[in-house]
Amino acid sequence: MAADTKTGKRGGLTSRRRKKTIVNVICFILLAAASLTVIMPLWFMVSTALKSMDEIFTYPITWYPHEPIWSNFKDAWVSAEFTRWFFNSVFVAAFAILGGVLANSLVAYGFAKIRFPGRNIMFSIILATMMIPEFVTMIPQYVLYAKLGWVGTYLPLIVPQFMGSAYFIFMLRQFYAGIPNSVIESAQIDGASHFRIWRSIMLPMAKPAIMTVVVLSFNWSWNDFLKPLLYLMDTKTFTLQLGLKIFVSQSNTQWNYLMAASCIVLLPIIVVFMCLQRYFTDGMNIGGAVKG
Repeated sequence: MAADTKTGKRGGLTSRRRKKTIVNVICFILLAAASLTVIMPLWFMVSTALKSMDEIFTYPITWYPHEPIWSNFKDAWVSAEFTRWFFNSVFVAAFAILGGVLANSLVAYGFAKIRFPGRNIMFSIILATMMIPEFVTMIPQYVLYAKLGWVGTYLPLIVPQFMGSAYFIFMLRQFYAGIPNSVIESAQIDGASHFRIWRSIMLPMAKPAIMTVVVLSFNWSWNDFLKPLLYLMDTKTFTLQLGLKIFVSQSNTQWNYLMAASCIVLLPIIVVFMCLQRYFTDGMNIGGAVKG
């Protein structure tokens, strides 16, 4: 009986392990197939960047360049003022990061740790703004900025970043809520103000969430095409996303140069994400703050 029981247990464990292995294999296959939806367009972009115009339009389509033309990257970059546009994009993205961190983290701290009348109502109103499509507010914003004389400058791209984002406020508020109130109370006993607590305690403890705001703010600002298109008039003030338009025309599109320049423009996003990937993963877990 004892032997049969042991055999049954071993058989049950073996069966469970098989099921777990099968599930893991299926999940791996599904994830690999889903990854192709991201990898294939990226590979096609890089492949096109290394081809000549003649090879791009050959049929059937080739998935790799027979004779890679690495000079396409240099030729595409020097064909216009891409260096100037690069620094313009860095300038706008830097203010987007600064505004995203300062404004959203400060507002989120107020909603998470300071009790005041109407707090929940105000927070609900902020969350409700996430349901308003951006295109609904586009025309009123343009009229406002035009009357302020901001059209043609970077102000419409920079100033709104310091007004807060409902998504970032919600994310940071949830992260702050996981930090024990005893930490705040101890600092207040020592005479620290709320601003000092936010600056010296909350920001360091919420580093993963802050890094998430940095990555997303940079990504959204760097990839933004519509707002620079609306507000920037002089080619000298263009960002990289607007600069890519020079390769697109009604009669002839230089696909190899367009893809080469797009690869270069994409590179900073990859670098920033890879450098902050660990913080980004932890920050997206809104329950990842210290519990106690």
